[in-house]
Amino acid sequence: QVQLVESGGDSVQHGGSLRLSCAATGIRFDIYTMGWYRQTPGKQRERVATITGDGRLDYADSVKGRATISRDITRNTIYLRMSNRKPEDTAVYYCNADSWRGVFWGQGTRVTVSS
Repeated sequence: QVQLVESGGDSVQHGGSLRLSCAATGIRFDIYTMGWYRQTPGKQRERVATITGDGRLDYADSVKGRATISRDITRNTIYLRMSNRKPEDTAVYYCNADSWRGVFWGQGTRVTVSS
C-alpha cells in the first residue's frame, strides 16, 4: 500500500527558509518520479519540483534558484528546501509519486509566508 506523509509546514517570515519532508511507504524511488506541488484556494495545483527515478531534477520557474528537491533512499523520504520565501509561496504543499504503477498524493502540509 502506497502512503505519502508530508511534514514541515509552518509559518515563516518573508525571506525565511523551510524544509518540507515526505515520508513514503510502498514506493521504490528508482521507479517513481517524486515531486512537490502546491495549491492555493481558487487556483490549480501547480508543480514546484520533481526528481525522477534516475535522479534528474526539475523546477518551476517561480522557484528556480530558491528551491532544492532531494531524496534519502535509506529513509525513503524526499525533501523540499526553499529559501528566500515570498508571500506568494503561501500554499498547501503536496507530495506526489508518479509512475506506470499509478499516481499518488499525500494529504498536504500548509506553508504560510508573512510579509
